[in-house]
Amino acid sequence: MSLTLTAIELDEFLPHPPAKVWRALTEPALIAAWLMENDFEPVIGHRYTMRGTPVPAVGFSGLVASEVLEIDPERLLRISWRDAEAGNNLNSTVTWTLVPEGAGTRLFLIHEGFDPEEPSHVIAHRIMGGGWRGQILKKLTETLAQIGE
Repeated sequence: MSLTLTAIELDEFLPHPPAKVWRALTEPALIAAWLMENDFEPVIGHRYTMRGTPVPAVGFSGLVASEVLEIDPERLLRISWRDAEAGNNLNSTVTWTLVPEGAGTRLFLIHEGFDPEEPSHVIAHRIMGGGWRGQILKKLTETLAQIGE
């Protein structure tokens, strides 16, 4: 994981082909299994909402407003990411890049847009950095192990 305060960066090898990883990143039922309930569609410009558990102590409403910004099937997915109801000004982006590696996939994740001068961004960066690595990536790995090729 990157130590920069403006972005969270992950680099993970997944022992599954890119097509399978892509399904987990773009099929709403699979996204719900490892990330949050959603109404995602793999179409540039599609606006959607992800619904998770609110965390009032850190100002997270439980709703993430997103838009598909860029899509290159089985290679790249870039979305916007902001709390749909929070009073903070964190408007970030999440980019997943898939690179074939042997029989698997190298997955790069960059969640960027954090301002290290904004206290709420610093807190969000710390929480999301731990969440992406410690919880979300683990759930994605578990989901991939459960779905067919």
